[in-house]
Amino acid sequence: MIQVIAKKDIKSIVATKQIWIPMLILPTILCVIMPVLIVYLLQTHQLSLINGLDQMLRLIGEIPGKEGEMIRGMSDQSDQAIYLFVNYMLPPLYLLVPVITSTMIAANSFVGEKERRTLESLLFAPITIKDLFIGKLFAAFLPAISIAFGGFLLGAFIINFLTYGQFNSPLFLTTNWLMFILLIVPSLTILTILFTILISARVKGFQEAQQIGGITVLPIVGLLIGQVSGLFFFNPMIILLIGILLIIISVFLLLQIAKMNERHILFEKQVY
Repeated sequence: MIQVIAKKDIKSIVATKQIWIPMLILPTILCVIMPVLIVYLLQTHQLSLINGLDQMLRLIGEIPGKEGEMIRGMSDQSDQAIYLFVNYMLPPLYLLVPVITSTMIAANSFVGEKERRTLESLLFAPITIKDLFIGKLFAAFLPAISIAFGGFLLGAFIINFLTYGQFNSPLFLTTNWLMFILLIVPSLTILTILFTILISARVKGFQEAQQIGGITVLPIVGLLIGQVSGLFFFNPMIILLIGILLIIISVFLLLQIAKMNERHILFEKQVY
């Protein structure tokens, strides 16, 4: 039943242009066009066209450990700026891709059923509420994580192609990036979906669910501010701690969902 629900929702996503078109445009901009443009401007020493570059370069002196020494040891300021942008500024921006795409899908999970007039039969089908939510979770997770990984691989290939001769090594295969992609991205995507599905089950319209679900962008803004301000810098330990925290919160939300067996409440929230 979980598989049936997930397949049904994915088919409806593919058939809804207002959902899947923005899902493709967003990663193209955030993962490919914007990073490639900034790297190109830095390579061609058009530094004046990049706002906040001075603030970003000042952070180089605050990066601890061997990596900080390695960055400060680069003779070219352009090399320093490219390395700092790709490995410290880009990860929080990249997180916006799975979060926003999964929010768009998950926000449509229950209110979309209402608009298609299939909610009543779904709520009273022979399936537990927990399995119903898990089916909705997979329906949002699989497309969102596929698009996020696809955007990452495409952006990584292009940027590594542009910078390999400059650094003699790929910038996107650092330990931080691998842990970021394999730990934080999936766990944050799952947390975003669970939160947004809970919202979607309690509101009556797609726009309302999407607006409230947009709260999940705030932690990403916090990560970006932390990087830009020098409050902390990504390293394997910080990435591991953030990943564990996200997993704990996700498990808590899933346990809360497992306790939701009041079909009539979900019915009343959506229909009346």
